[in-house]
Amino acid sequence: MNIEELVRDSLREQASRQTSPATGFADRVLAVRRRRTRRLATVAAAAAAVIAVSVTVPLLDSGRTDVRPAEVIDGVVTHPGQWPPRDMIAAGRTALAAYYTADTVAKTSGQGAFTRTYWLLDPRTEKYRKTTKWSYVAVAPGMHTAAVLEQSLPAHRIGILDLTTGKVERWIPVERGVGGVEFSHDGSRLVATTYDENPDARTSSVVNAETGALDWAAPTGSSRTGFYVLDTASGARSWSGVSSDREVNGRQDFAFSRTGEQVYSRIIGDRDGLQQFYDLDGNKIAGPANERYLRSDVDARLSPNGRLAALGLTKEVGGSPGKSYSSIRDPRTGKEITKVRGDHLLAWADDRRLIAWERTTSLEEPYLPRLVLVIIGSDKVVPLSGIYKDIEKEFWEPVFADR
Repeated sequence: MNIEELVRDSLREQASRQTSPATGFADRVLAVRRRRTRRLATVAAAAAAVIAVSVTVPLLDSGRTDVRPAEVIDGVVTHPGQWPPRDMIAAGRTALAAYYTADTVAKTSGQGAFTRTYWLLDPRTEKYRKTTKWSYVAVAPGMHTAAVLEQSLPAHRIGILDLTTGKVERWIPVERGVGGVEFSHDGSRLVATTYDENPDARTSSVVNAETGALDWAAPTGSSRTGFYVLDTASGARSWSGVSSDREVNGRQDFAFSRTGEQVYSRIIGDRDGLQQFYDLDGNKIAGPANERYLRSDVDARLSPNGRLAALGLTKEVGGSPGKSYSSIRDPRTGKEITKVRGDHLLAWADDRRLIAWERTTSLEEPYLPRLVLVIIGSDKVVPLSGIYKDIEKEFWEPVFADR
């Protein structure tokens, strides 16, 4: 099915409904850095032209702010009054399985660690439950279990957590210290990135003159040593040695390709979005044909059917609120097919809808985002969460999983 057919199907589906989608926003990797350091800057003013979509079907009428209460429509569970969310947010095949806030915690004089506090979705109550036990959490498809690492990194065991009970079902011991874990697309395996040192370490010898607090800095190099591929049922594993790719950041985790036959390197905070693929023996290889044009800093990546690729921010249009548009491309050629609303595309809800961050303020105002659902072929957005209203407060980062 080509993009025109996808859009026509989308329009027919919307026309047959009694209710229609709505509006919201958010910022991509540069702003993610600012959010994590809790120093969101004012977005510079920009003059922009009205965006035309490069397909035969144009964008629909511009969105309107949706102030409806929480409800469930066509598999979309929204809580537009909640920031951070307390109750489950979901759209199509995908749900917000967890989220976390993070801050640097001092360990000794001048030494600290970037430390996450997680809220995990309880499948029984469909509410998010806070935990400070884990330094890193990856949620499996189905959202019944998660892989967890204890606070002291690198860890020498991986926990398989029951999300309903909140208890670790079993521990998988590992000989080499692990700093990050990610599930394969089908949930049958884990890739665990190994490090000699804590990838979240921070150092500081400078006191901020304005706040009196320490200014923390991430390492410019990485102690990454390689990765394990583990069978989640048996715990069987193999390790491959791979050093860091670039002197950019301490955390350079691996994730599986769509098929699980390769892994690629993700460098957290890398503005270039570069990715390097490896076979499961740790040898550098060219990326799969349908993933070589993707970016490591755009989380949504391939659509469920593999025919569309989510890429980065392409346009911002002024107004109140401002509007952001990201590129949807042919994954095999890299050619742009269309644009879709949203500044940072986070996850596919189905083959024509995505979850994204999107702006709620003008380009001249501080960046205040919300989580939204965007639709290929439509200029409307559906608010999924409340709005980030106070830039002095912690920003939360989403963790999505197939439900």
